[in-house]
Amino acid sequence: MERIICLVMGYVFGLFQTGYLYGKYKGIDIRQHGSGNSGSTNALRVMGVRAGLIVFLGDFFKTVIPCFLVRILFGSQPDYLYVWILYAGFGVILGHNFPFYLNFKGGKGIAATAGIVTSLDWRLMLLCLAAFVLVVAVTRYVSLGSLIVSTILVVWNVVMGQMGAYGLSAAARPEFYGISAVIAAMAFWRHRANIVRLVQGKENKVGAKKK
Repeated sequence: MERIICLVMGYVFGLFQTGYLYGKYKGIDIRQHGSGNSGSTNALRVMGVRAGLIVFLGDFFKTVIPCFLVRILFGSQPDYLYVWILYAGFGVILGHNFPFYLNFKGGKGIAATAGIVTSLDWRLMLLCLAAFVLVVAVTRYVSLGSLIVSTILVVWNVVMGQMGAYGLSAAARPEFYGISAVIAAMAFWRHRANIVRLVQGKENKVGAKKK
């Protein structure tokens, strides 16, 4: 039951499509421009830095809030608390990526993933932020930085889980690892076209002039 509650709660929060709503406020459907996604990266490319920041923060906090609510609702279950947080975060990603009222056409869930990372551990947040900034600064590929962050999330959670962190019981750890892997797999799946372009050397770079 906890799994269903967390997934549904997360999905409902994820339905708040910041990019789509901000685009409508500006008179455009963000899904009809750029990459066709309603996330912060496409908002940045199509509507500028301010729009990209607003959309990112909206998608970030719509994840942080339900993850915080999970701490309140299920604080009496410390051995599974971080598992429930991941379920809520994954629910947000599902709502963000596949909003039913927009024909299941949303974003890629990276800002939501950042919200999960922040909700789990501030040390993980700093590590992911540093890695993302470094990768994007060196390569100018936002997609590559996003995939690196998703990978770090899985590796960190497995290592910390094996070290006995977060109060996870032995029974909870496999599920904790599994949900972490599913979240990362979703990111890779949503970035499959980007991965092909990265391999081909045709991926869009931050700051590159539009042809």
